[in-house]
Amino acid sequence: MSPKSQPEGEYRSAQREGTPGWTAARTMRRNDARSRGHASFWAFVVHRVSGVLLALFLPIHFFVLSQALTRPSALDDFLAWTRQPAVKTAETLLVLALAAHLAGGVRLLLIEFVGWRADWQKTAIALASAFAAACALLFALNG
Repeated sequence: MSPKSQPEGEYRSAQREGTPGWTAARTMRRNDARSRGHASFWAFVVHRVSGVLLALFLPIHFFVLSQALTRPSALDDFLAWTRQPAVKTAETLLVLALAAHLAGGVRLLLIEFVGWRADWQKTAIALASAFAAACALLFALNG
């Protein structure tokens, strides 16, 4: 059977099989479940989720700031509402998301400009996590 008469998937498979040293065990899908246990995958997830949360927060934040310009009494009512413990906890989680997004972004900039160094990725992720946790803890203890 010529390569043109084979279906595309079979042709690719035949090409790989003809490669020296090729075995079925060496092929790995990009979205393999095993990659989800790696620290870099979880750093990616935290960075994306924190970015989405911050994007959802910003319109609310700008609306509240606009209240200061249009109706100062409404802003005072909102600020009184923010003194509740549940809101304080949400603010601390927001600071955690902001710090995690910042630290994850710095880590990505280092990868972009310095290059991928597999030997220090877990250390960089641990430092970014520690920075985010420290920022949230300082905010919680200060408020």
